[in-house]
Amino acid sequence: MPLNIPILLTWLRVALIPLVVGVFYLPDVWLSPFAKGIASTAVFIVAAITDWFDGFLARRWNETSTFGAFLDPVADKLMVAGALLVLVEFYNVNAVLAFIIIGREIAISALREWMAQLGASKSVAVSSIGKIKTTAQMIAIPMLLYREALFGIDTRFWGTRLLEIAAVLTVWSMFYYLKKAWPLIKEKAGRIV
Repeated sequence: MPLNIPILLTWLRVALIPLVVGVFYLPDVWLSPFAKGIASTAVFIVAAITDWFDGFLARRWNETSTFGAFLDPVADKLMVAGALLVLVEFYNVNAVLAFIIIGREIAISALREWMAQLGASKSVAVSSIGKIKTTAQMIAIPMLLYREALFGIDTRFWGTRLLEIAAVLTVWSMFYYLKKAWPLIKEKAGRIV
């Protein structure tokens, strides 16, 4: 396993995930519900910044690696899944939206792994739809964790709308990736039969 600053930042993101989740399980006498929202939002934003920063540094310093390419999306998915589960449990965020987003992440990760084994990983490379979906959910989640008005913005309302948009884009991007992979899936299925 290579050890460099981009990979250390990714490991930091993995280490921050339990903080985003764990803060909600502290007794209210230790941390008020409002303080829990602020703390989890701040930790999530720091984790999200490390996500951008580690990729930027890896490309800039030419320190990309197979391990980093594996760990980075795993950290992202764990971070989003952990935050969504907290939102469902503590803030009554729609569980169907969380299921759509988490389920798609699992399905597309499996598809990408399978396509990589077949030497066709470029056919399921990240699309612009996927990037817009990620942006929407990475803005929605901290808004929903915070849950208080911010500069006159109703973060609950707009966070929910952005999460709904992310869920729609999640389904759309999943069909996009499946369409790109379908010829190879069909070909491989034909060989099995």
